[in-house]
Amino acid sequence: MALPLRSFATTATFNRLTLPIKPTLYCRPRTNFGLSVIPPSHIRIQQPVRTMSSTEAPKKIEWLVVIPDFPGAHEKRLEVRPQHFGGLRPAVDSGLYKMGGAVLNEPPQGADPTKFSFAGSTIVISASSREEIKEVLRNDVYAREGVWDVENAQMWPFLCAFRFPVPGQDDKFPDPNAKQ
Repeated sequence: MALPLRSFATTATFNRLTLPIKPTLYCRPRTNFGLSVIPPSHIRIQQPVRTMSSTEAPKKIEWLVVIPDFPGAHEKRLEVRPQHFGGLRPAVDSGLYKMGGAVLNEPPQGADPTKFSFAGSTIVISASSREEIKEVLRNDVYAREGVWDVENAQMWPFLCAFRFPVPGQDDKFPDPNAKQ
């Protein structure tokens, strides 16, 4: 014996023709486990399907990304650091990376990186999804060599309120106080 359960708007297929209908689902008593919801045998319920018909690429936005280092990765980080910096220029010039740097456990006591207490890295990246970001991170030498823990990276969509160059740290923004 089947009892009416409730009605809702959806589509159904009758002889290969999909029509909007308002079908009634039926409940069939089951054992001690409750009721089984079934549609009448001549109606096939279809779930709404979203299709992406646009050929436009997903919009890229800026993301703030914090990538932790694996425990004990200090020596490996220092070893592959020159390769990491060498690979940054194309990503910066293409507009992929907007900003980046090391995250430290405590303030540095000088400029010697061998004395830094690295916790990981942070970047501002232009991407359309978290998956795209993870792919970029996995291709970095820090990830390939076991410095970055990419799977535990934290990512947030980022809206920058202001941005200033650091004089003397980028050849595009020379230090105005430097002796010529």
